[in-house]
This record gives sequence, C-alpha cells and structure tokens, in this order.
Amino acid sequence: MTSDAQGNALSGATVEATELFDQAVEAFNIYRGDPVGLLDQAVEAAPEFAMAHILKAHLLGVATEPEAAREAKAILGKVRMLRLSEREASHVAALDLLLARQWTAAAEALDRHNADYPHDIVALQSGHLTDFFRGNARSLRDRIARVLPKWSADIPGCSILLGMRAFGLEENGDYAQAEDAGRRALDLQPLDCWAHHAVAHVMEMQGRAEDGIGWMIAREPHWSGDDNFFKVHNWWHRALYHLDLGQVDEVFALYDGPIRQDRSTVAVDMIDASALLWRLHLSGHDAGDRWNELAATWDSHADGRLYPFNDWHAVMAYLGAGRDGDVDRIIGAYRESADISEVADWGKRTAVPLVEGFAAFWRGDYQTAADRLHGARFIANSFGGSHAQRDIIDWTLCEAAVRGGLTRLAEALANERLALKPHSLVNRAFLTRAGAGASLGQQQV
Repeated sequence: MTSDAQGNALSGATVEATELFDQAVEAFNIYRGDPVGLLDQAVEAAPEFAMAHILKAHLLGVATEPEAAREAKAILGKVRMLRLSEREASHVAALDLLLARQWTAAAEALDRHNADYPHDIVALQSGHLTDFFRGNARSLRDRIARVLPKWSADIPGCSILLGMRAFGLEENGDYAQAEDAGRRALDLQPLDCWAHHAVAHVMEMQGRAEDGIGWMIAREPHWSGDDNFFKVHNWWHRALYHLDLGQVDEVFALYDGPIRQDRSTVAVDMIDASALLWRLHLSGHDAGDRWNELAATWDSHADGRLYPFNDWHAVMAYLGAGRDGDVDRIIGAYRESADISEVADWGKRTAVPLVEGFAAFWRGDYQTAADRLHGARFIANSFGGSHAQRDIIDWTLCEAAVRGGLTRLAEALANERLALKPHSLVNRAFLTRAGAGASLGQQQV
C-alpha cells in the first residue's frame, strides 16, 4: 500500500495516482492550480483510490454551494462501496455530518480524527475551513495547536500549519503572534495564500491601511495569478484598505477590475463583491448597475437553505437591485423551515435578524435597522466569516444610528469603533457626524 507525502496509508492507490494526489493536496494547501482536476486524473488512474474521492468530497463540501454539495453527496455514495481503512472511514463520517448541514458536529469529528491522525493534513485543513465557516475563532487557533508538536520541518506541509495557526491567532486578537507566524509560513512557502491573507487580516484589524496596501503590492506576484483561488479575496482586502483611507476611486477600480471583471460564480468571490458594494453604499456612493449583475449571479446559490452567510450577502445584492421579492423569499425560507439541522438554526436565529436589519436600513427605516442589528451583531459569529467580514454589521448599525438621529447610540458605537481603530477615517467621521446630529445620504435607493 502506498502512502501520501505525510506518511498516511492510501487504500486503492497506485504510485502514479499517489503522485497526482499529493499534487492535489499541495494545490489545496496553497489555493493554487486545479486540485479537482488532479484528483479526477488520480481516480482515472486508480478508480478505487478512496482518498482521491474523499478529498474531492471535502473540496466540494466546504464550497458552500448547492450544486457542489449535491456532487459531494454523490461521491460519498460511491466511496461507501470501496474498501476503507479506519482513517478513511473517519473522513466519510465527518463528511456525512457536514453535508447534513451539521457543521459543528463535523468539525468536532475532524478534531477527534486528528487526535488519532495528527499528520492528516487534509483533515486539518478541511477542519480549519469548517471552523471558519461556522465562525469558531477558538477552534481556528487550537485545532492547529493540538497537533503542531507532532510535526517537524521535514514533513511536507508543515509551513501550511503555520499559516492556518496565524489566521487562528488573528481571529483571537493575538495580532503580534499571528503576524509572526504568517510571515514565517511565507518564508517557507511564499505561495501560501492563507498565510498571506492572515497577515492582511492583522493589518485590517489594527487599522494599518497603509501597511496593508504595501503588503499587498509587495507580494502581489505571489497571490494574484490566474490560477489562484484566493486572488479575489486578497484584492478585496486591498480594497478595504483604500476604503478606510477614503480612496473611493481606487475601490471602484478594484471592483470593476480584478474583483468582478470575470463575473465569478464562486460563492466566496460573490460574498466579497456584495460586501464591498454594501460598504460603498454605506459610504454614500452609488454602485449603479453593478447590483443587477451581481444579484443575477447569486440566483444559482441563494436557496435559503444551504448556508445562511451566503444568503445574507445575496440579500445585499437583491436589495441593491430592487428585488424585494427575493429578500422576502430568503427570510420566509428560514422562518418557515421545518429543518432541524444546525444550519436551519443559524438561519432562524442569525440570518433572519440580519436580513431584516439590512433591508430596513436600505429602505430608510433606521430605527428598525438599529433594533435588529444591535443584538444580531453579538450572535453573528455563530454562522461563519471572519471578524473583518462581520464588521459590515457594526458599520451598518453605526450608520443607521447616525442617519436615524439616534445620537447617543451613534456616539457610543463610534467610540467603540475608534477604540479598536483610532486612525480610521471612517470611524472618525462616525463620531463627528454623530456629535453634529448629521445625516449622510438620506436618499432612498
């Protein structure tokens, strides 16, 4: 029996298929190339190669896209017909939970899995992404800490663990250690997009916009290639830095250029597009017809069932495009669902108040927006995203308080934001406008 690059035995593999699998794992690790294509080649070379099928199911399962989830379920149906080792069967059990929309149970299953198989980098990375998509900051950090002592520099992929650890540290507010870990990971593997983005998150959370732009420009050749799955998200991070500096022309240029020029139908890219247009709207800038294109692209994903974080971002586009019926469709789907999965609970408890709050804001009902968002912001990390992504909730809440003349609330929220990012022009403007009782952009859109 052959083994992967980390020494894990592979059922049903040949030497040729194992080489293709290791290439696919590395592509997954650094978010470059075509891991699915490599896995398809591995399966063609060795049809009963269990981990090639399993890794493809992981990739599709964490895509948070309805069609990908259906394909992952079909793959698992085939995998069950194969002879599996205990490790491979453990993967399948975790994937079953994930595809049943029980994200926390899946994450915990992968956690137990890696206690037994600490060098299983596929389970580690899939588990890390599962932690991200369910918004569990502690597990983002500690999942890697639990196995890192079992690794050494001579094991392929060790630097990838440092990059994941860096992001987990950042999400727990340990910015100095996070930046150090991210930079060390990149010294070892300059193409590690996750490590690069972990450092970008540090600079975003610390309000280091100029440093962030410099970081993105200096390393652009490493993260902006056509074969880079993370390129749109990293362009989004650069756009946030420009927005924080009030450089709106740069933001629109990035949106119309590398962020949206290819009209990506990948959910994570569409999330970035929705979130950036919404931030521009909050800043008083008209996004025009951009909303219509994005809303139409969301139609194949926003089902009010699979992943509420995506549907909430789809709603931003639907509001911008004037498609109120689709906003109501999303709200109704989660309110009326008889589903008992964890995702359904996220939809009822978290997505519904967020969607209602954002809809109220768009329609100029700032009191209702403030009422819905003030409480929702404290539970929003229960259903995914990073602190930087979820900041759009607090920004919208603060803007609602300012525009609605809720002066005391606006001042309190502005002070809260300034305590975290005292040099932010956006946050300074909040406090100035709140104190003056000013109201920016009262127009209805």
